[in-house]
Amino acid sequence: MFNNVKSVIIGKPLKNEALAGEKLGVLWGLPILSSDAISSVAYAGQAILAVLVPVIGVLAFTNMVYIAGAIICLLILLMLSYRQTIESYPNGGGAYIVAKDNIGIMAGVVAGAALSVDYVLTVAVSVSSGVEQITSGFAGLKPYTIPICVGVVLIITLGNLRGVRESSKLFGIPSYAFIIAILSMLVFGFAKLGSGYVPPTPTLKALADPVIIILMLRAFANGCTALTGIEAVSNSIPNFKDPATKHAKTVLLYLAIIVLVLFGGTTILSSQFHIIYNPGSALYNKAIIVQLAYQVFGNNFMYYYVIFTTFIILILAANTAYSGFPLLVSIMAKEGYAPKQFTMRGDRLSYSTGIIALSVIATLLIVIFKADVTLLLGLYAIGVFISFTLSQSGMFLKWFRGREKNWIPKAALNGFGAFVTFIVVIIIAVFKFTEGAWIVVLVIPGLVYLMLKVKKHYTSVSEQLRLTPDELRAIDLSPANYVNRVIVPVESINKASVRALRYAKTISDNIVAFNVSIDEESGRKIKEKYSLLNTDIPLIIKYSPYRRVLEPLLKFIESTEYTYKKGDMITVILPQFAVKTWWNKILHNHTRLFIERELIKHKHIVVATMPLQLKKDDLKPIKRVDI
Repeated sequence: MFNNVKSVIIGKPLKNEALAGEKLGVLWGLPILSSDAISSVAYAGQAILAVLVPVIGVLAFTNMVYIAGAIICLLILLMLSYRQTIESYPNGGGAYIVAKDNIGIMAGVVAGAALSVDYVLTVAVSVSSGVEQITSGFAGLKPYTIPICVGVVLIITLGNLRGVRESSKLFGIPSYAFIIAILSMLVFGFAKLGSGYVPPTPTLKALADPVIIILMLRAFANGCTALTGIEAVSNSIPNFKDPATKHAKTVLLYLAIIVLVLFGGTTILSSQFHIIYNPGSALYNKAIIVQLAYQVFGNNFMYYYVIFTTFIILILAANTAYSGFPLLVSIMAKEGYAPKQFTMRGDRLSYSTGIIALSVIATLLIVIFKADVTLLLGLYAIGVFISFTLSQSGMFLKWFRGREKNWIPKAALNGFGAFVTFIVVIIIAVFKFTEGAWIVVLVIPGLVYLMLKVKKHYTSVSEQLRLTPDELRAIDLSPANYVNRVIVPVESINKASVRALRYAKTISDNIVAFNVSIDEESGRKIKEKYSLLNTDIPLIIKYSPYRRVLEPLLKFIESTEYTYKKGDMITVILPQFAVKTWWNKILHNHTRLFIERELIKHKHIVVATMPLQLKKDDLKPIKRVDI
């Protein structure tokens, strides 16, 4: 039943050969991998105003434009830098691979941890911000913010579990609808201003001088959320059709152009229309895109079109993380820095373990922070800028050491990028530390520690399992060199235990049946029933007045009564009947699981389960079960 439901929800399993058909081209790769960066139009300017307006009032408009200009320059620098990364590392992995290869393992793991944190926050921030757009337009939904956010995460999860091609169809068209909505708003907005319209100027009291450097830097730190998502393309190159490198570079270029136009345009338009955002004010706490759309279009179809497409693009921005995070952790898992489960593709050829893990952690963040975008933004951006810095530093070292053709301008570009992004890391860490960045500052080292512990474990396991060629040649697997002694624990003489004894005869001639009884009367009954069996297998009964089963069995194996010799193998066959329904399972004590868990700790003991499938309960006479 579970498989049928799963097939309906996420689709029928795909063969490995279908993977080529799941790749993305430019048309669908752009909305899937760029929605995070594009969607920042909805909250980056808002984040800047949230810092400036309460302090300098209407003077925030001019300063907002200057800050946005600096962010756009940084965007162009990162776009040019990451095009070089895509060209040099076509197998994906982005900052993790670049830093690991050129700086060192520790730098790579730090980059991977930072990006992982950023991807989780991308989902939490994007979904929370998207729902905020809707609740700004429809105040009646405000009390249901968290349930709506959780439901949205579930929908995105299911869409991605269906596979890359399915998610591109589901999430691609709305991204283009948002671009059209914002472009339309920019065209109509500037046309409205050009026709002589004079927006009302709000009366806001300034509390400080507008050129305070600290204030500008803090606003800049908030606005840098506009640059999250730029790295997603370089991390996800294997998701593109061939030539993957060319398609990835094209998507990155288009992404930069779109963000430049939309973010720059809405920033200028917001300053011209005197859009105010102050989360601490009951009058000016609506999302700036919602306010701007109302000023430009009024209360008509286009106003609601902008609201809904903004909501959708912010939701889809989370999908960028669903493309980047599973691929990143799968690459790290292949190298032993994350659990191996992350390397496995699901039924629809998506990295389902990474998708589910991302959804669970992001949902927890949404619930813990109550979907408050202002609080979540305090955690945002620092992780991605750490990865920016490490990636650019790694590329600089690559060019400097290799000294290939035209290496000087390439190194200069990446070196300048590393310097600028490092400065931004410091700015964000300092000015957003008390807003929640301290959590990320602590989480990233903790995550690095766990990744290194995982790597240490896998290395240890590999070392202990490895056999050298000489050791392989020296091993003799002929049956004459070892003895397989079989023990069949029997709770009672029934069809399950008899079936286990029958199987034991097929693998060894050295077999004993073993029973633990709580008193002599129980032991006598077992002996009487066992004597009716036509078998030469001896029955050993041990009494356990404390009702323990495992201890008498281990004590018997280690005693002189049991003629075990070093080098022999002991196979313990556990009879087990299987019931049909889940509630039937609750009615049985599952002693086998406890015995198996303890026996598996002994390297000379093999644990085997001999199942007997029982039929479903009904009121008709039960036919005999074949053994």
